[in-house]
Amino acid sequence: MDAFLKGSSSSKPKSQEKSKAAPKPQKSIPWVEKYRPRSVEDVAHQDEVVAVLKKSLQGSDLPNLLFYGPPGTGKTSAILAVAKQLFGWELYRSRVLELNASDERGIQVIREKVKGFSQQSVSAVRTDGKPCPPFKIVILDEADSMTSAAQAALRRTMERESKSTRFCLICNYISRIIEPLTSRCSKFRFKPLAVDILRERLQHIANKENVTCSDEVIDTIVETSEGDLRKAITYLQSAARLKGSEEIDKQDVLEIAAVSKNHLRPYDGACDHLLFFSDSSGIIHRVCLQSLSL
Repeated sequence: MDAFLKGSSSSKPKSQEKSKAAPKPQKSIPWVEKYRPRSVEDVAHQDEVVAVLKKSLQGSDLPNLLFYGPPGTGKTSAILAVAKQLFGWELYRSRVLELNASDERGIQVIREKVKGFSQQSVSAVRTDGKPCPPFKIVILDEADSMTSAAQAALRRTMERESKSTRFCLICNYISRIIEPLTSRCSKFRFKPLAVDILRERLQHIANKENVTCSDEVIDTIVETSEGDLRKAITYLQSAARLKGSEEIDKQDVLEIAAVSKNHLRPYDGACDHLLFFSDSSGIIHRVCLQSLSL
């Protein structure tokens, strides 16, 4: 009996056993999202756009916006930062509707999702007591993929819901947006990112993530990404996953980008409109349309 009692008293409570459970593994976040600008001031190399948006934030008012320019230059990051600064993290989900128009580009989406969201009423106070603008924001990414009928329906919705909703259209080619839409928006052109900006951002991320790579590797990522910072960060993360703790070399980047060493061309960030084509031998050529006299 004594042995039985001693044995029972030495048994550990279940709470202590649970406390020794293995910690849950942390979720892997894409570096593009992890290092996305958190405020308007963090948007790189778009000084004119940032200056105007900061003034809009000071007055807590926002016009309908149209962001256009090459991919990976900060268009989506800019409007997301604006929305988070206006509404705070608490109201962000209920005040912002983000759609990728390349996937949801038909008139039915405008009639159902956008129209329904725009008609919801909102208050002018945040949960933390700070003032909040009494409107919502609809973000339509890749709006140049929307059908003409969907764009026409969007124009009518913008007119009817102008008091309760602001719209931000994001596209690469402004010529594919109908004139009645562009005339109702304040247009902002996002410039291609300079080489120095790309290098600086990639080096910053590499240092934060303890990635070992040379300046030559950074330059190769810049060249293969063609000024697209989103693509450049993705290449860097893919190479880091591939090599683990080993140093990344130039060939690793070329394999990830599916580019041959002989086909690589330097990027200088000087042209806004680039045309890519391959010849019969498979070599990729890059032509600046601004230099052509059409």
